[in-house]
Amino acid sequence: MKLVTYTAGGRSSFGIWRQDGVVDLKARLEGKYDALHELVAAGDVATAVTVTSGPADLAHRDVVLDKPLLDFGKCFCIGVNYPERNAEYKDGSDLPRYPSLFIRFPESFVGPDAPLVRPPESVQLDYEGEIVLVIGKEGRRIPAARWAEHVMGYTIGNEGTIRDWVRHGKFNVTPGKNWDRTGSLGPWIVTADEVGDRPMTVVTRVNGAERQRDTTDRLMFPFGRILEYVSTFCTLKPGDIIFTGTPNGAGARFDPPRFLVPGDTVEVEVEGIGILRNGVADEA
Repeated sequence: MKLVTYTAGGRSSFGIWRQDGVVDLKARLEGKYDALHELVAAGDVATAVTVTSGPADLAHRDVVLDKPLLDFGKCFCIGVNYPERNAEYKDGSDLPRYPSLFIRFPESFVGPDAPLVRPPESVQLDYEGEIVLVIGKEGRRIPAARWAEHVMGYTIGNEGTIRDWVRHGKFNVTPGKNWDRTGSLGPWIVTADEVGDRPMTVVTRVNGAERQRDTTDRLMFPFGRILEYVSTFCTLKPGDIIFTGTPNGAGARFDPPRFLVPGDTVEVEVEGIGILRNGVADEA
């Protein structure tokens, strides 16, 4: 099941993306929830299945997709989670014992096909294609072996970064990761039952040229370890999201760097989920 947030006829709603069109869950649930993030936070996604019979309510061509979650509780991002990504830093460090973590705010993301925005303060807008976990069941001190019980689905993220602003302090990552509209989410949330438990491949392309490729079976901290670690110090709740790390090949690691410029198109593709596509524009 693909859960989407969209606009149609000037009206914002959410629903299910099917082959025959879009099911309007907001209408079919009779206004019980105003947005998809409310449905997910309530742990009530199963209710959606009960109202999906019959033909779709809207044609694909009549809707404009937004980021699937307009809001969320917490957003954790895992840094340096693929082996070659750690080697990119060329600092001679051993492989990390614990995940590197930082947070992002809802305003820092746009939806599919909306432009990533380069601010006037920096030309170092970079891309980071990632798989994003969507929490569907509350948990604290979650055993690694039981992580799947707490993940209701997956989406795709471009964890766009203003590179020079992550280096203003010794550990000052947050400023470079939270500029408005520098990252993206979407195009939908695919429920875990549809994705299955096979390894997933994440690929990032800029203007059609492949820049990043890796698979989740090579993560230094797999999904179970991530949930185990994060839930040790805080309670994970439905509607929280976790970016699981980006492969090597970000623009900053080229010589010279290949930062995004207006007119570029970035695609992040994850097998079993879909393609998240965004252009690039300067801030007006």
